[in-house]
Amino acid sequence: MTDNTTRLDHVVLWVGDPVASADFYEKAVGLRPLRLTEFSAGEVSFPSVRVNDETIIDLMPHSMAPGMKMVPGAADSAGHPVNHVCLALPGEEFDALHGRLEERAVPVSEFSYDSYGARGKARRSFYFRDPDGNVFEARHYD
Repeated sequence: MTDNTTRLDHVVLWVGDPVASADFYEKAVGLRPLRLTEFSAGEVSFPSVRVNDETIIDLMPHSMAPGMKMVPGAADSAGHPVNHVCLALPGEEFDALHGRLEERAVPVSEFSYDSYGARGKARRSFYFRDPDGNVFEARHYD
């Protein structure tokens, strides 16, 4: 049986250097790169990183902006800021992410407590930026 409930499939981030971004998301955030070899070989337009079995983040190079023609004005979205993307993790993975970011001298915010999200109140959360300035929130509910 197919589960047809609505889910978040992917988020597309504009990045300056997709290979460097994939490296950051793999080593600092702990996400597995996808299609990186194919991107480096010129076989695909952009790489991605896997958030979970159902969700990925596409790392779209700014150079692709002129080709964005799916709706009028789509090319103008290159560099358009999104407020933030939130990653919900189990408590141990949340702590590990915080540690990896600190090891790499990535600035992180103070912890917030009991902030509201998709599953109710999150026990703890914090914010950080990727190398392209995209803001992420990390949280855990358990």
